Amino acid sequence: MGVPRVPEKGETYERGQSFYAAPYVELEYGLTNRVTTSVYVEGQGTAGDSALFTGWRVEGRYRPMLKQHWLNPVLYLEYESLNDASRIAKDIVGSGPDLDIWNWALRNTKAHELEGKLILSSDIREWNVAGNFVADKNLLRGEGFEFGYAFGVSRALGIHRSASGCVWCRQRFVAGLELYGGLYVAPTVSWSLKHRGTVRFSPAVGLGHESSRLLFRLGYSFDLPKFRRENAGDDGL
Repeated sequence: MGVPRVPEKGETYERGQSFYAAPYVELEYGLTNRVTTSVYVEGQGTAGDSALFTGWRVEGRYRPMLKQHWLNPVLYLEYESLNDASRIAKDIVGSGPDLDIWNWALRNTKAHELEGKLILSSDIREWNVAGNFVADKNLLRGEGFEFGYAFGVSRALGIHRSASGCVWCRQRFVAGLELYGGLYVAPTVSWSLKHRGTVRFSPAVGLGHESSRLLFRLGYSFDLPKFRRENAGDDGL
C-alpha cells in the first residue's frame, strides 16, 4: 500500500499521487535443490481512480553452490508481461513506477521486459547480509538498459529454539533493514508461525521525489508440506 507524497509548491501533475494498494500472488516450486521457478500475477487499485490487472511474471533462480560458503551467489532471470500501471515494489530499477498518472493512461502501454539479477548473501555471526544488482531491458521499446540495486541486513531476535514451542518466542522473529535503489529505506520484521507459515511486514520510507512518502508491505507465505524440500530457503532480497 502506498501513501502519497505531498507535492511541493509549484509542481503540477496530471492527477497527483493517491493512496493505492498493489497486491500480487506468487507460486514457487523447487525443480531441484539448485533451481526454483515462480509465477506471479499482480494488480493494483488507486483511491479516486480505478482497480485493474497489471500483468504477470515468470522467474527462475539458480544456486551454483549447494553448501553454504562465506559468500553465496544466486543467478536470477525474470520475464515480465506488464503494463505501465504496475506498482509492485518487489524490485525497483530506474526511477520506479509512475505514481501520478491516471490508470487509464497507463494500462494501454505494454511492457515485455527481461530482468537479470545477481544475488549475493553472507552470514556473519548472527547476521545475514544480502545484496542484489539488477539489469532490466524492455523488449518492446527502443530503450537502453535500466539498472537497480538493493541491500539488506537481518538477524533472528533469538538464537536457541524454545523447548515449549511457543508462538511468541523471540526465536520466531527476524528483524532487518533494507535499502532499495536509493528510493526507499525499509525496516522489516518476519514472524514464523507453527504450521509452515510466515508473516512479513515492512514500512518503507521514500527518499526521493519519485517515491511515495510511505509504503506499507504485508505478506504471508506458506510452505506446502507435500512439495517441501530440505534445501529450499530464502535467497535474501
